[in-house]
Amino acid sequence: MTPTVKPLDGKVAFISGIARGQGRAHALRLAADGARIVGFDLCGQIETVPFAMSTPDDLAETVRLVEDAGGAIVAEVADVREQGEVDAVFKRGLAEFGRVDIVVANAGIGHDYVHTHLIDDVAFRNVMDVNVVGVWHTVKAAVPVMIEQRDGGSVVMTGSGAAVMGIPNLGGYVATKHAVIGLMRTMAKELGRHSIRVNAVLPGNCNTPMFDNDGIKRLYVPNAESVTPEAFRARAAAMAPMRIPWVEASDVAEAVAWLVSPAARFVSGALVPVDGGGAVP
Repeated sequence: MTPTVKPLDGKVAFISGIARGQGRAHALRLAADGARIVGFDLCGQIETVPFAMSTPDDLAETVRLVEDAGGAIVAEVADVREQGEVDAVFKRGLAEFGRVDIVVANAGIGHDYVHTHLIDDVAFRNVMDVNVVGVWHTVKAAVPVMIEQRDGGSVVMTGSGAAVMGIPNLGGYVATKHAVIGLMRTMAKELGRHSIRVNAVLPGNCNTPMFDNDGIKRLYVPNAESVTPEAFRARAAAMAPMRIPWVEASDVAEAVAWLVSPAARFVSGALVPVDGGGAVP
């Protein structure tokens, strides 16, 4: 029997924020399409983030899931805010797999849910450093090798519905996601001559710890002594024309898988919303 050819056979994907949530979903989805995975995550808490962040056990679970499904993965603890740490993971993956074809700059955090003029200075800088500088660091680590390989590649940056609208009490986060779109559009123009495509996915409410936490629930259903699951779900669903309260990380991963695949070979500079229509103007 002839082996099934997968769309990403022979490709290598470099993914940030891989320990859980969307990053894990991207790793699993791209591995299922044949890609070998190189990834990293902080696996620790940033003090200004209002929800529990990933752990080393989360990262180990991502590795287990990829390997149990027959995939190959290099995964390490690293801080996306530090270029040297990002480069070190990338170089280990390059030594293991010999190339890079795909970058998914996914790592991101939030801050306390308050009006913009009340955001703590350290919290604002942290969200900028992870969500903007971290995206730049991730792409910066891999792009020179992509160019040297001379056979193109694909970069996907994780934006948000917050990249195309203002959202009260999320001002710092909103600013970072607008900045990511500026990076994406600029790099799409810069790298197109090397046949490297650069796009962004824009998840809406996504069923991960960044969304499913007490702070977001209180923001969505204010002035309630306690927020019931039913009230939260109803309020979240009212935000999208399709009346879905949230998407799953796997839904976003499907969009990423398409963007990095040969099926999207001429798609660059695009914003791909995965939100049930929530970002429609």
